[in-house]
Amino acid sequence: MGLLDSVAGAFRGVLGQSDPNAMPALISSILGKTNLGDLGGIVAQLQQGGLGNQVASWLGSGANLPVSPEQLRGALGNQQVQELAAHFGVPVDAALKMLSEHLPQAVDQASPNGSL
Repeated sequence: MGLLDSVAGAFRGVLGQSDPNAMPALISSILGKTNLGDLGGIVAQLQQGGLGNQVASWLGSGANLPVSPEQLRGALGNQQVQELAAHFGVPVDAALKMLSEHLPQAVDQASPNGSL
């Protein structure tokens, strides 16, 4: 079993258990295998893709604005979304759903002072 298989297995386990504390590290780990690089990379891509208000709320101290799977797909583009899904080891729709549910909290947790 390769490292990617281990990460994909961990991802499936997190999805099954919905452990919110494990998700930021898992998302960061997967992003490190893509051209986005890390949470900062996906944040920059989302800001450029028109989701600046959502990202600002995740970085700020107030409530996190939600982001839909469709908004993520639009901001990231199909190729990037397919790459992320492949690294997560799940279908595209499942990857987008997971990101929409957990990315706001992951960014929020990784930016306690307003920056990553």
